[in-house]
Amino acid sequence: MSNILAIVGRPNVGKSTLFNRLTGTRKAIVNETAGVTRDRNYGKSEWNGVEFSVIDTGGYCSNTDDIFEEEIRKQVMLAIDESDSIVFVLDVQQGITDFDTAVANILRRSEKKVFVVANKADNSELIFQSSEFYSLGITDQVFPVSAVNGSGTGDLLDAVIESFPEKPEEDNEDLPRIAFVGRPNVGKSSTVNALIGKDRNIVTDIAGTTRDSIHTRFEKFGYDFIMVDTAGVRKKPKVSENLEFYSVMRSIRTIESSDVCVLILDATRGVESQDMNIFNLMIKNRKGVVIMVNKWDLVEKETNTMKEFEEEIKRKIAPFNDVPIVFTSAITKQRLLKVLEEALQVYENRVRKIATSKFNKVMLEAIDTNNPPSVKGKFIRIKYATQLPTLAPSFAFYANLPQYIKDPYKRYLENVIRKNWEFTGVPIQIFVRKK
Repeated sequence: MSNILAIVGRPNVGKSTLFNRLTGTRKAIVNETAGVTRDRNYGKSEWNGVEFSVIDTGGYCSNTDDIFEEEIRKQVMLAIDESDSIVFVLDVQQGITDFDTAVANILRRSEKKVFVVANKADNSELIFQSSEFYSLGITDQVFPVSAVNGSGTGDLLDAVIESFPEKPEEDNEDLPRIAFVGRPNVGKSSTVNALIGKDRNIVTDIAGTTRDSIHTRFEKFGYDFIMVDTAGVRKKPKVSENLEFYSVMRSIRTIESSDVCVLILDATRGVESQDMNIFNLMIKNRKGVVIMVNKWDLVEKETNTMKEFEEEIKRKIAPFNDVPIVFTSAITKQRLLKVLEEALQVYENRVRKIATSKFNKVMLEAIDTNNPPSVKGKFIRIKYATQLPTLAPSFAFYANLPQYIKDPYKRYLENVIRKNWEFTGVPIQIFVRKK
């Protein structure tokens, strides 16, 4: 499980630009208008062989100062609660503002490691001006950086990865780790309680009652695996604060510490945007996926209700829709064991290894039947293929002109793999390399 680095600060100091720089993407919208980042962004980053997650807490704030300050306070508190380390971004060209001071006062009381970043330090004079941020009393080192051109980010990342706590090695490493995740109030705790056979997790109608990820050995009904579930109680005043962001932060922790994720949907509400956010987190982390449609007993049914619901799910999760879907009820315990059966089968699919000789025989025949299209009169030849020694299924194909093999042909190769071997519920990565 990787560590989490949260980026905090008032709007328009360059948090999204720094997020894009650290994750090597352009996912976060960058604009001169304050408050453009309405949705929190999640990405993966790696530095000197250390992989970690990056959260851009962004956040839309209204124009009134009172609400503005309250929204900033919320996102900073969420970052403190859920991250391992925090990057506090300030604008060296504007200096310290009242909002910066308010954020600093909160961070100073936290026990998390905080890195003060003086952004927009594009020349030596601005780098010198960054020394004023020492007056905030948070740290003994200020990092002058330019998120736009990347200067100074190397020193920052060196310090960040050194600050991450060492993760203790888990017992029972050889057992499958199955996580139950989903947006608030879909029945995660009810499902865990029904499987365990006792009310270990508190269940209420208040969304977001459950908080921290823990691990439980499950040895019942002939199964033996580690259940990664969420337990603990949130303080009541925090329940209504920015629940969507809070659930994503917790989902990241849970997803990263599992092998297979059971995404729980609420049958009475269908597939919502938050469900898709969590589903995409699973795919991005290359975890096995099972979709559990809970509260199916509350849905009025007709002849094709289940089939239509399943087709709607597959339409929304496309193109990766080779995923088991189970319709259940945690209250009546309907088909709950079927969920475990599918999850453990997906785990077996995820760790499946294919002999190189057999893989080459099948794949090269399929490639001969449907060769990659020629580009600029050049013919592309794939002569060798193998499965890579990775945790999740990854395959390498060696070609004379790998740069000309595009995504449509990679999808063809993936479909051939799925047709010949059982990889249901598992994301597959295809790499094309120079032979």
